[in-house]
Amino acid sequence: MQIFRIRKIGSLLLVLLALVAIFPVFFSVTGSLMGQKELNDLLGAVLTADSGSASGQAVSYVFWRVLPLYPTLRSYVKVLLDSPEFFVMFWNSVKITVGVLAGQILVGVPAAWGFARYRFPGKNLLFMIYVALMMMPFQVMMLSNYLVLDQMKLLDHLWGIILPAAFSTFPVFIMYRFFESIPEALMESARLDGAGELLIFIRIGIPLGSAGIISALVLGFLEYWNLIEQPMAFLKTKSLWPLSLYLPQIDISQTGKAFAVSVLVLIPAVIVFLAGQDYLEQGIISTAIKE
Repeated sequence: MQIFRIRKIGSLLLVLLALVAIFPVFFSVTGSLMGQKELNDLLGAVLTADSGSASGQAVSYVFWRVLPLYPTLRSYVKVLLDSPEFFVMFWNSVKITVGVLAGQILVGVPAAWGFARYRFPGKNLLFMIYVALMMMPFQVMMLSNYLVLDQMKLLDHLWGIILPAAFSTFPVFIMYRFFESIPEALMESARLDGAGELLIFIRIGIPLGSAGIISALVLGFLEYWNLIEQPMAFLKTKSLWPLSLYLPQIDISQTGKAFAVSVLVLIPAVIVFLAGQDYLEQGIISTAIKE
């Protein structure tokens, strides 16, 4: 009976946490379906006040409707039909994200395979350096990256965003666990059958490590689709900005448009996450079992 109560309380807490996590999405979706007048009525005190409300007291909360009084798609029409800069920045985000993920696959997969399956001098030290670099925030590496990109004439160019991210150590760390779990006996059997190291990597490593590769791709997409700091630091031309920098440029008088852009930016990330959810779960389980 006590175990049942504990499970019931745990389930209730999970539901509450899920509702808290979903609320910002619900807030954005409902806001995108409201007209500008309705949004001004709900958020006007927050959007127009500098230091407080008209009564001199700080605005600490607003009332929000579960459903719009007069649902409309006008905000989406403004974004999709009257905002050509939205599509320019959308394709910039696609170019950056696809370029980074392609580079991480070309560089990270062989690196993770090498760390997981081979012994060589300095392997442990080098892997520790990889982990240390992974833990460093962008602010620590920003100046050195800026100077290197300046010497390479890649500032204010999409390649200045793609190249540093393509050599990220995070995908190596993710895929390392999956490649390490491949039985050594399977590789030895392939060698006895005459398979070379490259063939073993292609025929055994990549198929059996596909869950780790896809997990790294999903996590990488979620990170680089919402990239903000690197474009702000390395890109000056507005026509090169990704979609993540489009939202801050929207004026507060266009609140509905801001909500609509938020929802549109979220859709690709949700699709990719749902498509790769099973692989992410496999990665968590695999890491837990390994530990």
